[in-house]
Amino acid sequence: MSQERIILGIDPGTTIMGFGLIKVVGKQMQFMQLNELQLKKYDDHYLKLKLIFERTIELIDNYHPDEIAIEAPFFGKNVQSMLKLGRAQGVAMAAGLSREVPITEYSPKKIKMAITGNGNASKEQVAKMLQSVLHLKVLPKNLDSTDGLAAAVCHFYNQGSVEIGKSYSGWSAFVKQNEGRVKK
Repeated sequence: MSQERIILGIDPGTTIMGFGLIKVVGKQMQFMQLNELQLKKYDDHYLKLKLIFERTIELIDNYHPDEIAIEAPFFGKNVQSMLKLGRAQGVAMAAGLSREVPITEYSPKKIKMAITGNGNASKEQVAKMLQSVLHLKVLPKNLDSTDGLAAAVCHFYNQGSVEIGKSYSGWSAFVKQNEGRVKK
């Protein structure tokens, strides 16, 4: 693994696609940028998918990320929404694969756990923690971009680059805070 690498994090969506980039130098993270692709004004779902693909390609070509971390779709009750979200994620993944950039998926709970220590944290809690850890001066109005950034930071933490100090009051606290890691 090289000493310096760039991680692109993506929060896919057909209304807003959030993304963030971090540079990793040794064992340190450096904030590069976060932004979003606004898709609300487009009615055509296929046009939205095309724009997601093109923007992801543009990010890859401009920043040359070594890895992509993408938020996996969460399981909801609305099947149509899930289908659209899955398509958005698939198109972003296809863009990365077309440029041969390795991709890792993370569940929303795993991302929240990595950033805040709580898998049920709110978007605001995730954004505030990122603001603190990455020394961001201001947070964006929409938090989709911080969700994309959170995916990149989660990927960094999950590659053993940094040990996150956590304290547990006992086994029950450990199990509760690591539900995704416990086999049932």
